[in-house]
Amino acid sequence: MPKHGGTEVFRITGARQGLADDVRGRQRRYVISMTVRTFSVIAATVLWNVERHVAFVALGLGLLLPYIAVVIANAGRERAPSLPSTFVPTPERPALDAPNLKKTSDQS
Repeated sequence: MPKHGGTEVFRITGARQGLADDVRGRQRRYVISMTVRTFSVIAATVLWNVERHVAFVALGLGLLLPYIAVVIANAGRERAPSLPSTFVPTPERPALDAPNLKKTSDQS
């Protein structure tokens, strides 16, 4: 990590979203999809005698959206794609040879 003024600087660009923000976002997506579902069911009832094909599509959307909304709302927290590494690799150093512990005839 680069040092500025003697302090380490850490990047948090890969950090996950906070729990409160995550829950708020999932609640907002659920409310939006339920609002769309409500409008599609109302449209199905209004259009039933006028344009039956559009009413069937709206009714199908009204039936499928609760399942999709619950699956999206319960999907849980996203995973951070890759957190920044705090490991700074050091250059390779050659290993030292082990000392030769054998007694040779020259040293006797």
